[in-house]
Amino acid sequence: MDMFTPQILLLTIGFSALAGLLAGLLGIGGGVILVPLFLWLFNLAGFPADLLVHTAFGTSLCIIVPTAISSTFGHRKRGNVDWHQVVYLAAGGALGAIVGSSLAALLTGEILHAAFGGMQILVGLKLLFFHPRLPPEELHPQKSSLLLVGLAGGVFSAFFGVGGGVIAVPLMLIVLRLPIHLAVGNSSALIVVSALFGTISYVLYGLDRAAVPFSLGYVNLLVAAVVAPITMVCARLGVRIASRISQDRMVRVFAILLMLVGLKLMI
Repeated sequence: MDMFTPQILLLTIGFSALAGLLAGLLGIGGGVILVPLFLWLFNLAGFPADLLVHTAFGTSLCIIVPTAISSTFGHRKRGNVDWHQVVYLAAGGALGAIVGSSLAALLTGEILHAAFGGMQILVGLKLLFFHPRLPPEELHPQKSSLLLVGLAGGVFSAFFGVGGGVIAVPLMLIVLRLPIHLAVGNSSALIVVSALFGTISYVLYGLDRAAVPFSLGYVNLLVAAVVAPITMVCARLGVRIASRISQDRMVRVFAILLMLVGLKLMI
């Protein structure tokens, strides 16, 4: 089971760097890049079909944890994380992650594969065409609203093996009415908790399945060890870029990429 030939390793490093960069820039975790990468990589390595999709999701969440930590500390240095709000977001996110991963464990890999592709297309369309008129900013949202937004982000994160920021950031802007930089920073902190609980759930749900080399449950530790350092470094770079440039153009390019990947996955 040779996953890392020189050509494959180069591609893996490149996409891992892109995932980390987007995590820091947009507060999204990077799973929308990592999951398609792992679906391709694990299929190439000959993973059993009934384990492939769940392992891609679990491994993605495992890598998102240190990536989101790196991104969070970068945003904290710039004053873009409100820890009081994060406590309530994280409480909802932890519960949501358990619910999301439990739902995913009940479904077959084929259904999850198609659902992930559909999610990529819908998120891409939203980023490309849906630009709501944002309400006046509010720095002190209600605790119940923080819990519900965290819950939604946690369910989405664990069910699809992604960070959940593609749902959490818009909700923080529209429902919580937070400023954009605070929404991105808080989202990064929320992702740490939702991805951590999601990872633990994928490990536990996968323990009784036939194992593949270097895997613990539905998490492949070898791939996580290779990819995580790259995404962590690039996440800090993304944070620096986020404070210096307009994000609109990169969001459009990212949206088109999501739709193309999602369409290929569904087909």
